[in-house]
Amino acid sequence: MLADKAAMATIPVKNLTAARAFYGKLGFKETASGETGVATYRSGNTTMLIYESEYAGTNKATTATWGAGRDFDAIVEALQAAGVRFEHYDVPGATRDGDVHIFGEFKAAWFKDPDGNILHVNSG
Repeated sequence: MLADKAAMATIPVKNLTAARAFYGKLGFKETASGETGVATYRSGNTTMLIYESEYAGTNKATTATWGAGRDFDAIVEALQAAGVRFEHYDVPGATRDGDVHIFGEFKAAWFKDPDGNILHVNSG
């Protein structure tokens, strides 16, 4: 039914202006939406929707994930250079090298947007 359809990350924010600045820092360019209180971005072959909501930042789990593959280390370095602050978690089975959590050959890093939405990039 839905397995052959693309999924979309839908991220609530309280301040769309601040969110636009933050997601722009991550390298996203807004696509034309024409809607008030909404910004859309292309992310690979999918769309990411940022929208104003009073419930922004209330999720305590990951909101969006990017599989970076071989580009993982370069992307983490670019995010660090852009001033992104990474989260550090005590995850069973993981070791940490700086901001990167390591699970054998799999690497992961988490960070938050201005509203506290948890974002994740990994080497998958």
